[in-house]
Amino acid sequence: MESRFHKELEELKMMILQMAALSERALEKSIRAILERDMQLADEVVESDQAINMLEVSIDRQSLRLLALDQPMARDLRFIVGCMRIAVDLERTGDQAVNIAQRAQFLSSRPPLPPNPAMEQLGQIALDMFRTVIHAFVNENSDEAMEVCQMDDAADDMNVRVLKDLLEYMVQELPAVERSVQTIIAARCLERVADQATNIAESVIFINKGVNIKHHCLE
Repeated sequence: MESRFHKELEELKMMILQMAALSERALEKSIRAILERDMQLADEVVESDQAINMLEVSIDRQSLRLLALDQPMARDLRFIVGCMRIAVDLERTGDQAVNIAQRAQFLSSRPPLPPNPAMEQLGQIALDMFRTVIHAFVNENSDEAMEVCQMDDAADDMNVRVLKDLLEYMVQELPAVERSVQTIIAARCLERVADQATNIAESVIFINKGVNIKHHCLE
């Protein structure tokens, strides 16, 4: 029975990693779609969201079954609860990717805005945070998870920079207001992805150390 239980824990971990891979791919494509004005990539992100959603359902089902049938203790219990939390944040990351892709669908059919380096930097920070926190989960590395928490301020700063740049541009170019607003929404989605990565980092620390730092990641 012990062998079966730990095999199913490993299966749960693999489902999380599969969901993370799909979410990362969607995020990467959505960033490229909005920066490169690529309608095809944007469409692919929207179409792939259902697979992410279905994996969340499967992870919930597997987790609840393990909790009910095996009554795990200590780290095994934290791992299952942590996986359920992580699945929620992965699903939300997928949703943010879809939101960005939808902005890209709109913008790709309109005249381009001037290049915005802050938007590119924000996209890279969000993607780096996501990749780093998944690496921390795989390697059970709480220090690496804490690094992700510390990266969140940079994402917040870049989001503000994008907002300021586009507000200044809108004052000068009134016809660009709608396109600028759509880009601001996309930047906000990227900032939310950084928040989701921070949440996952908190779950990694909870699993590994048994310490709940939710809402106190930077303290």
